[in-house]
Amino acid sequence: MSTVLLVDDDPDNLWALQLALESGGHHVLIAQNGAQALRIVLREMPVLIVTDWQMPEMDGAELCQRVRCQPAFARLPIVMLSAMDEPGTEPRCWSAFFQKPADLGELLRTVDSFVAARLTTSVMSPAFASRLAPRWQPVNERCWP
Repeated sequence: MSTVLLVDDDPDNLWALQLALESGGHHVLIAQNGAQALRIVLREMPVLIVTDWQMPEMDGAELCQRVRCQPAFARLPIVMLSAMDEPGTEPRCWSAFFQKPADLGELLRTVDSFVAARLTTSVMSPAFASRLAPRWQPVNERCWP
């Protein structure tokens, strides 16, 4: 079961998307604005974020930028939802964009593909992994399975 963070200030949107994501087998965390979402990201480490663009306190674009500034979350997939067109002037720091009302089937397929890709790749960076020594060292290479 993958953990998805759902961020929206509209309770009806939260409820509908939470229901759809949970019926798809995801564990859903809820935030009502970007500031609350950022605190949850740092505490819970979701595998994906689905966020609305326009929210009070911190909007979805700022949330994306702040998440991307954290090295541990630089590759975290973020799906942006908005009633407006995708802006061409902002730096694009989200992984996918859907205009509301979004096709729920397509949104869920996108979420599933990002989650599958995230779960099949190593979470640890190759540079960090190369510095780790295995706990058990073989005494003789023929003894090691």
